[in-house]
This record gives sequence, structure tokens and C-alpha cells, in this order.
Amino acid sequence: MEYRTIGTTGVRVSAYCLGAMMFGDWGNTDEDECIRMIHTALDAGVNFVDTADVYGAGRSEEIVGKALRGKRDGVVLATKVHGDMGERPNEGGNSRLWIMREVESSLRRLQTDHIDLYQIHRPDPGTHIEETLGALTDLVRQGKVRYVGSSTFAAWQLVEARWASERRALERFVCEQAPYSILARHIEWDVLPVAERLGMGVIVWSPLAGGWLSGKYRRGEEPPGDSRAVRFRSRPVAARYDPSRPGNQRKLDLIENLSAVADGAGLSLTHMAIAFTLEHPGVTSTIIGPRTPEQLEGLLGGIDVRLDAGTLDAIDQVVPAGSVVEEADRGWQPPWLEPAARRR
Repeated sequence: MEYRTIGTTGVRVSAYCLGAMMFGDWGNTDEDECIRMIHTALDAGVNFVDTADVYGAGRSEEIVGKALRGKRDGVVLATKVHGDMGERPNEGGNSRLWIMREVESSLRRLQTDHIDLYQIHRPDPGTHIEETLGALTDLVRQGKVRYVGSSTFAAWQLVEARWASERRALERFVCEQAPYSILARHIEWDVLPVAERLGMGVIVWSPLAGGWLSGKYRRGEEPPGDSRAVRFRSRPVAARYDPSRPGNQRKLDLIENLSAVADGAGLSLTHMAIAFTLEHPGVTSTIIGPRTPEQLEGLLGGIDVRLDAGTLDAIDQVVPAGSVVEEADRGWQPPWLEPAARRR
């Protein structure tokens, strides 16, 4: 396993980060099996585990907490706050009120006295960044959090956050967690170079584009019954799999071309796709999010895969640098692009 440093923190994490979104009600409800999967990843050299309060309404954090009993000191543990955890006002977002309340719930579910990396899951235009950073700074000073980060922030928001940190002597985001795959390369335009300039690490999520780059979706074939395309039909991310969207139709053609590139390199499409994200010098770690032991075993089989220049060039010919095939894969729709915000 390769280990890389998160920005300028000096903290070394595995190039593969185990994402726990599929542990619990959103994926695998067999708690014991999920715990065994976490232990398998740790045994393979993974020392970085990422979850969020909103995953399965807290179940993912609970499972991770149980799995790390007796193993906590060997793991860099990351979780996130922002998503709605209830129907009442102030049970989500990036306000001081919610962050200070919800961190206690995450600590309890994770069975730990501190979180190594506490990330703001999405931007909140209704909350000033100084409000958020002020709360996070207090948590660091209280010893409940070691480092703070952002997730799915635009490049200008990363710069704004750094300005606020410097101006008010607040904790700074040490890393950004961003969507990045062969099919969604938009962060190459600005997020990755800005993060490098600011000395931030970058953890990338959805390196398989929500399962598209596993090769399970093919033209003329129904998606597997246990795939996200089927299981997530009633969730907001369903647009990523909607066959009526032109971007998703184009993916089907691109998958065929990318499979040919992988075949030429002697690799599976899955291993090529994950290795692609780690080739960018601005990327610290890539999140793998298995739901089953078989998926985890397959993903860990690509730990040592590296891509040569010829393979990278061939990928660029299929999906050019900086492009995004399906807009729904960007991970966050800015409210200022909603129709109501663009009409007088």
C-alpha cells in the first residue's frame, strides 16, 4: 500500500481510503459482515476510513465505531457534517448551532473521543464561512477534532475559506473531498490546482462514477437488480442513472471505448478507473466504497496498479481533460443555477 501526506499536515494516509457509505441502511445491512470488511481493509494496509453522519442516518458511523474497537489508534478516522438528520429546523447545514450539537452525536456513534478529520459535507450558501470555521476552530481547541476539511466545494469557495481563516485566525481546511473520475473531470480545471496552490490535500470520491466504471452498465442490458441504478431510484442521486438523460446515454458508448483501453493495458476497467484518479499529482487518496466482501476483494486487487503515459493518453482521447459527461455527477447543484435564481 502506498501512503501519501494530506497537504502540509504531515499526516500520512493510504492511497486507498475506505468509504463507509454502503455500510448500513444505504447498502449492506449485515453489521457483522460490514465489520469484517473494515478489518479486511485494515489488514490490507488501509489506514484511512471515511464516513458521514447522514449515511444511513447514523448507522454507518455506528458500524465503523464498532469495527474500530481496539484498532482506533492505527486509523485516520474521517466523518462529515451538513446533511439533514431530521425533519425539524436546524437539524442540518453548516451553522455553529448544528455543528456543535451534531459532533457530539458523531463522537458517540463512532465510540471515540476525537475525530481526526471533520469535513463539511457540502457548501451552505445561507451560512457565512466564518460561522462554520469558527465552530470548527472551537472543536479543534477542545480536542474533539484534529483537522477540518471541506467536501464538494467550488475552487472559489476554497479560496474564500482560506481568506477567512487567515483574516480571523481560524482553523483552515487542510483538504477537499471532491468527486473525480474518468467521466467527471471538472475539478482538473480549478479545484485541483487551487488545492495544490493552497497546500491542501484532495480526497476524491466516486472514482467509479457511481458504479458506471465497474462495467456493470451496458447498452441494451438491464442494470443488475442490486446495482445503485436500481436501489437508488427514489433518492436524489437517481439522475446519475436516468437513461433518459443524454449524458447517461453517452456514458454507455464511452464505457465501450474505455473498456477497450483497459483491455489494451491488460487491466480491468475498475482497476484502470481507480488508478487513473491516483495518477494526478494533486490527489492524496481515492475513496473505495464497497458494499460486499466480493467487491472489496476486487477493489483491493488493484492496489499496486499504476498507469503508463500511453494508457493515460488513450483515456484522454476518450474523455478529454476537464470534461464532465453527465452534469448530475458534479455532486452538488449550486442554488444560484436553479431556474428561480436566474429569472427576474
